[in-house]
Amino acid sequence: MRRREFITLLGGAAVAWPLAARAQQSDRMRRIGILSVLAESDTEGQTWIRGLTQRLQELGWTNGRNFVIDSRFSTPDTSQSTKMANELIELQPDVIVAIGSPAATALRQQTLSIPIVFVQVPDPVSAGFVTNLARPEGNITGFTNFEFSMGGIWLQLLKECAPDVGRIALVFDPDSPTWSQYLRTIEAAAPKFAIRLVPAGVRSVAEIEQRIAAFAREPNGALIVLPSPRTIQNRESVIAAAAQQRLPAIYPYSFFTESGGLISYGIKVIDLYKRAASYVDRILKGTKLAELPVEQPTTFELVINLKTAKALSLTIPQSLLARADHVIE
Repeated sequence: MRRREFITLLGGAAVAWPLAARAQQSDRMRRIGILSVLAESDTEGQTWIRGLTQRLQELGWTNGRNFVIDSRFSTPDTSQSTKMANELIELQPDVIVAIGSPAATALRQQTLSIPIVFVQVPDPVSAGFVTNLARPEGNITGFTNFEFSMGGIWLQLLKECAPDVGRIALVFDPDSPTWSQYLRTIEAAAPKFAIRLVPAGVRSVAEIEQRIAAFAREPNGALIVLPSPRTIQNRESVIAAAAQQRLPAIYPYSFFTESGGLISYGIKVIDLYKRAASYVDRILKGTKLAELPVEQPTTFELVINLKTAKALSLTIPQSLLARADHVIE
């Protein structure tokens, strides 16, 4: 080989080598962690994760080719969440998605460097995750799932479904840090509807059955089920207890109503996970967390189950049915 040809070939290789290295670096396998406070067997929780991964695929990420997911499933219990958070952090993921406040809290306490995208956190400021929603500081950002003013809306909708209701039990997780904020907004609206509120904190299936049965001993009662990982986890028991005691109830998510609850009003949860996937995509492509504001919900859906209404001998006003996004016949 002539010297000039060799130099030319070497020069071309020198140019191609960095380009290949850069391509290899950009296509390297990325690792995404997911920490959920719902059990792995929870069908709704799996639906949320599928929504996240499907949106990632639409954005150019193929599981097994340029990214892998490491999932850990916990409970609302603090020690269990901390254990699962540590397991994920030891895998050194590029970003972690935290499903629920307990998951976000556990991760935030264990790492200040790995980017965290939370989903379904009611109040990230009070939780201490951020102080500025528009420009988060540190390693965490994400998506809130409720405005506390919705408490008054739940009360109004329930009263429209069941005008004779005079007592409402608030079914909540007493370990959830946000239930009292919902309570304040509901208490503020209650006098307008001549409603007496009865807090009913529950941590287990046994407590759910006992508290709801005790509440139902007096007439004209109904339930408002507040959002939390524990009420989601035990949703089938709450719905069954309400049906057994013939109590109208309003729930924070549509999957409660799809499982037999009377009425629900809240965000379309799967949309949050699709939006979270876009944040994961941007973080993996180099966007700083401070450029990703904490986003609040903008759209809500009203779902009514007419089969349950019939079982409770309730006639849902046509005006309310007309406002519903979905009616289960």
